[in-house]
Amino acid sequence: MRIDVLGAVRALRDDGTPVELGGPRHREVLARLVAAEGRLVTTDTLVDDLWPEPPARAVGALRTFVAALRRALEPGRPPRTPPRVIVTEGPGYALRLPRADVDVHWFEDALARTRRGSGNVTELSAALAAWRGPAYADVPDSPWARRERNRLEELRLAAVELRARTILDSGQGADLVAELGAHVAAHPWREPAWGLLARALHREGRQADALATLRRARTMLVDQLGLDPGAELQRLEADILTGAPAAWTGPAVRLGPRTTVDLARTLALAGGDALVHSRRDRLTAIQAAERTGDRHLTARIIGAYDVPAIWSRADDPEQSRAVVAAAERTLPGLGPADLRARLLATIAVESRTAHLSEAELERARQAAHQAEALARELADPALLAFALNGVFLQSFTRPGLAATRDAIGAELLDLATRHELPNFAVLGRLVRLQSASARGDLDTAAAHATAAEQLAATTEAPLVAVLTAWFRARATAARSTEPGGPAAATAAAQYRAAEDALRTAGMPGLHRGLFALALLGLRLLHDRAAPTDPHLDWGPYLPWARPHLLLAQDREAAARTALAAVPEPPHDHLQEAMWCLTARAAARLGDHGAAAQAAAALRDARTEDAGAASGLLTLGPVAPYLAEAEECAAADRTR
Repeated sequence: MRIDVLGAVRALRDDGTPVELGGPRHREVLARLVAAEGRLVTTDTLVDDLWPEPPARAVGALRTFVAALRRALEPGRPPRTPPRVIVTEGPGYALRLPRADVDVHWFEDALARTRRGSGNVTELSAALAAWRGPAYADVPDSPWARRERNRLEELRLAAVELRARTILDSGQGADLVAELGAHVAAHPWREPAWGLLARALHREGRQADALATLRRARTMLVDQLGLDPGAELQRLEADILTGAPAAWTGPAVRLGPRTTVDLARTLALAGGDALVHSRRDRLTAIQAAERTGDRHLTARIIGAYDVPAIWSRADDPEQSRAVVAAAERTLPGLGPADLRARLLATIAVESRTAHLSEAELERARQAAHQAEALARELADPALLAFALNGVFLQSFTRPGLAATRDAIGAELLDLATRHELPNFAVLGRLVRLQSASARGDLDTAAAHATAAEQLAATTEAPLVAVLTAWFRARATAARSTEPGGPAAATAAAQYRAAEDALRTAGMPGLHRGLFALALLGLRLLHDRAAPTDPHLDWGPYLPWARPHLLLAQDREAAARTALAAVPEPPHDHLQEAMWCLTARAAARLGDHGAAAQAAAALRDARTEDAGAASGLLTLGPVAPYLAEAEECAAADRTR
């Protein structure tokens, strides 16, 4: 008995005659058991994999398919004798055949042996020849089948290149030119393949063609991706020019568009000018990938930039919109669930809430939860961490959700710790710092700040210390109102030092207006008028601060006009602070309508601290602002 899935699913008897397996569902059940590599597949899993919306009698239908397959695969099995090929095991089924009798398992084992050096080219060549088409070619395009097809296709391409490299390293390979030429034409992004083709041409005595091949690779990489060839191709070109073939053995280095994104991810975590360059390089790589027309490549490039994001205002809103637009163009009809999840998570992370319409916000929230659901289904820890980042950034739908975000941070931290994802462990700590800060629990927030700093020391993430310095200034500001606490001037000095560090961090979405807002919060904590220094940059927070600035200048009429023009705050980290500014101004000016609107928005946040969800500053507890607004609104109702 032999089962083949590298092409259409089929079973063959010892004499090579085909086994009649039945209909498409029968072959799909057999294929799913092959993909499990001898492990148990539960009945529930089989039902979910066969039917997107299982019918009422799905389990009974599955049992019918299994029984029919058993009869086909073991036609001579006596009645009441336990089956030996498809066995019942616990709550499901497993396929029991030697790995050498299943083509995909034989192929994987041959590749593994060759990689270890215990196999040979003849065996690997035979395993590659067993491919009759795409793996599971006649199985419906369900999530499990897509995952397996993509995984096996990557292994097949790696096997083609490993076989060629092994032959060339042995001093042969002139006859590989046609095969490698077709391989490069079909997969132009696989940089090692260009090197292998050049080596095969040189082995055939075609030095000029070998050099021309390397120059074509250079042109393709530079023109379409903005990348120079990697060190391996550059060394190979020099060796061909100087006639130094002795240096051509050993593994090649695989580079491509993803290399640009990997570099951008590293730069993003470094902050400063590197962060600015990372944004530029990332968009360049995405645009280059889109120009190729290869949707899977584009999806991989977009989804590879899984840099943890903590702030709800984008540093470069236009670029964020461009990334989201590229992801939305790439998503329709995209097969692999992991790529779809990464694109959806990217949409959620890049759709920073402060810059979006309600329709865009709703699409981003849906994307966040779809990405989370897919990541959980795929059981991919790194993908789930990225998806949870999107869920966190889309969790600012209204004031008062600190507890919700703390639960997200706790799961992120646990997931990242268990699966050694240090950058997302830092994110989890910062999310929990923000949540504890919002609840006024400064001791817990300080513990998370310290833990985040310790993690950052090992992951080389200098931006963490910038954020925790702001938190410590926020804590000093809060304690400056306590008897025997630090002076307000001490808090102001800490805010100024934190501002100096943030100025060069490459995060304008965070930096603009933050220092001015922190000083306003400090003054409100001590019941003092707003700062009126004309040099202060209020950034995006000016509409909510302006009534207070005008009141500080005794310009009450202008303050009323400014209050009437104040919009609803965006759904971001500082929405409670903006609502509290509106509430305080409305109470001071007797604007009953604005007071009622602010009170309605703030009621669910009555136990939190205004602005403290940022982890960076505070205007003090929400409760007094809410009480003022409710009193003002009530006064209007009693007139």
